[in-house]
Amino acid sequence: MFKAELRKEYMQKRKALSSDEAFLLSEKILTNFLAYFKPEKGQKAHIFMPIKKFKEIDTGTFIDAFLKADIRVFVPKVVENTLISVEINKDTVFETSSWGISEPLSNEDSQEVHFDFVITPLLYCDHKGNRIGYGKGFYDAFFQSISAASKKIGVNYFSPDETIDDAWENDIPLDYLVTPTEVLSFFNGSE
Repeated sequence: MFKAELRKEYMQKRKALSSDEAFLLSEKILTNFLAYFKPEKGQKAHIFMPIKKFKEIDTGTFIDAFLKADIRVFVPKVVENTLISVEINKDTVFETSSWGISEPLSNEDSQEVHFDFVITPLLYCDHKGNRIGYGKGFYDAFFQSISAASKKIGVNYFSPDETIDDAWENDIPLDYLVTPTEVLSFFNGSE
């Protein structure tokens, strides 16, 4: 299927989830992430803040778990049409952006490029790790700016069942996908 069709289909599937369902599925995704990746003290995680009106995965539970485990946490912020990475802690002050995203007040880019985990938003991901976001390209540009050793991990309520037929040559695939039921690896184009 084409990106536009999949984007529309998975936006509708997500909208059909109740708030309770979305929260419980987010908890299962966190449980699967922690069991599979076993993050440790001192590691660095870059993680998106959810757009609640789009029922994105609730990453607040991830952030709480990371901070309690002394894992350094970085969140994205769009400044002058570029996605930067801002380090946060339990005392960070946030504001809501025009997109409805909770972002740190600070515009200070951490300049960090070596992350253990880059937890990435998406609407859909196929069996090759190709992802569909909202079409703005922020994460493709961000992936190009960070260390290739950083694990690019998508999180989604739904497992892949369709191939993205119009993936672009410049699209950077994910390394992993975590769903409520499984963790998929996409190294060498295989699971």
